[in-house]
Amino acid sequence: MHAEERYKAILRQVRRQGSVRVSELASELGASPATVRKDVEVLSERGLVVRVHGGAMLPEDWSQTMPSEPVAAPDAASPGRRLTFGLVVPAANYYYPELIKGVQEAAEARGIRVALRISEYNAEQERVQAAELVEDGADGLLLAPTGADPDAPRQWYEELGVPVVLVERGQAQEGASIDFVVTDHVFGARRAVEHLLEVGRRRIGLLVRGASPTVPWLREGYAAGMRQAGVDVPEDASFIDLGFEWQGNPAYDRPMDSFLEAVEAGRLDAAIVHPDTEAVVLLQRLRSRSISVPSDLAIVSYDDEVAGIADIPLSAVAPAKYDVGVSAVEMLRLRLAEPSRSRRRTFILPQLHVRFSSDL
Repeated sequence: MHAEERYKAILRQVRRQGSVRVSELASELGASPATVRKDVEVLSERGLVVRVHGGAMLPEDWSQTMPSEPVAAPDAASPGRRLTFGLVVPAANYYYPELIKGVQEAAEARGIRVALRISEYNAEQERVQAAELVEDGADGLLLAPTGADPDAPRQWYEELGVPVVLVERGQAQEGASIDFVVTDHVFGARRAVEHLLEVGRRRIGLLVRGASPTVPWLREGYAAGMRQAGVDVPEDASFIDLGFEWQGNPAYDRPMDSFLEAVEAGRLDAAIVHPDTEAVVLLQRLRSRSISVPSDLAIVSYDDEVAGIADIPLSAVAPAKYDVGVSAVEMLRLRLAEPSRSRRRTFILPQLHVRFSSDL
């Protein structure tokens, strides 16, 4: 069916029923929800229908909608109706609550509705959730995808038919034509190195859990900071990855013990630890070996979620999670208002909070 034929069929349905849903139209027309959404956009631009969340209405019916109803709340990017942004993040605890809060408050200030989904670090689940949000009428998506295929000419989220802004994901998207807002973790790691050098440390190690997508950025920033300072650390102590396991598992305990042995041998006098929870575990293990913090080992944690309430308050680099959420909403809003504007890549600098663990 050609586009003009679809337009006529959509108009017939809207005039017959007063309002229709994109999912219903897609089923009746044998077209994808993304195609029908674009058709509705065209008809809306011609003034024949009004786009509402998940579908379309006749202009005369829409004008009688009560102001308290969601479709009546305006947004500057599309006067006369309320936008809906889908938000898909891998978890709602630990790292993401502040980001979600930033998205929610920035969206509310603009009269934009947010629909949240949690993917639990499951790539296939992310795809399904994103597609469902589009089918339900989301005007654009804010995504924190688990991974990207470096060999694919286009990523799956570039094929959804709506604008997408990636949040806290961007390092693997250098070749992609996609907007993103991220914390500059490379800067954060370099700032941690600089601070430890400023307090007189030279043998600085990096201890991480490899499951985190932040780790590659931290390694890059750590290496750059150490290289610029002209200091070196024995290779077996400079980077230690705790992997995917937990305490009590040999795959976790072996690298942790290796790190502690390097401290006892004097090959390390400082560490950057990601995430905060591992820094807290490290404090416990250091105490069991009578290793003093910060005298024997200065520590800078990375994330600053629970660092301040550790037994020994931990210095920490704090990613600007709330600001990332706010900036992502504005970036997506402007993309919808100006589809042809050049792509944007925003890096927001984290802050270093100095506490007892490195304050010599």
